[in-house]
Amino acid sequence: MTRTLFGSVLVIVALAVAGATILTTQTSAPPAFDSGRAYEHLRRIVAFGPRPPGSAALEETRKYLVAELRALGLTVREQAFEAATPIGPIKMANVVATIPGRRPERLLFGGHYDTKLFREFRFVGANDAGSSTAFLLELARVLKARQNVLTMEIVFFDGEEAIRPDWGGTDHTYGSRHYVEAARRDGTLKTVGALVLVDMIGDRDLAFLRESASTPWLTDLVWNAARRLGLQKYFLEQSTPIEDDHVPFLEAGIPAVDIIDLDYPPWHTAGDTLDKVSARSLQIVGDVLLEALPAIEKRLSATVGGR
Repeated sequence: MTRTLFGSVLVIVALAVAGATILTTQTSAPPAFDSGRAYEHLRRIVAFGPRPPGSAALEETRKYLVAELRALGLTVREQAFEAATPIGPIKMANVVATIPGRRPERLLFGGHYDTKLFREFRFVGANDAGSSTAFLLELARVLKARQNVLTMEIVFFDGEEAIRPDWGGTDHTYGSRHYVEAARRDGTLKTVGALVLVDMIGDRDLAFLRESASTPWLTDLVWNAARRLGLQKYFLEQSTPIEDDHVPFLEAGIPAVDIIDLDYPPWHTAGDTLDKVSARSLQIVGDVLLEALPAIEKRLSATVGGR
């Protein structure tokens, strides 16, 4: 073998090793959040029409969620229960998908997938709660490909909306209250580290206020992540109290943050349609939560089980 040939072989080997390293790095990196995929989920969900608890349309939505999550290779269970409502008992079901991590303690990402019952007009709830439902499906795809420290759980809550026109008493948050009660009964509540709740996140004019009852350190980690990404204009420093599916978790001593933009003129009107929702807004929330995730994992790894 001549020196020239030997040198050529070394170059080829070096290039092959470098190429393999690049390929390994690209293969091991989790996929980015894809708002185009999320928006397509949203389009399909809205096409089911109004989706109040107990309706055929919500049942079709639930089947869609289960099929999409299982197609990702996730373990999925339907947490069925019967809720006592002002108009009588209604059969409801949370949908729970599990993504195993290196540790058994769980970080929950949740949102409701029902729409409020309106008889006087057709309410398809593109933002409330189509946006959170579609978002969580796409987030599940990203988290499935990620090396997670904690076990991740994607929870679609049924029955967040009040059945009566006005929010009051216990006529709301049926699914999240049932989830917490069931976890308390079977002893698994102690393995829930925190809940990150998303609700009404697709508004074209996005502006999140800090929900004042949410756990401060968890809220800070999300808002700090937005700042690092240069997205702080969407995550404002003002605060406001909002009752939502995070409240039963807070009452059970579970850290929780509610990411919700309630300043939305079409809220609970016939105008909450697909054209009012932006894929860009879904992308912003996806990027921020994935940016915040390592810090959340680090905090929970040090504290969960010891609170």
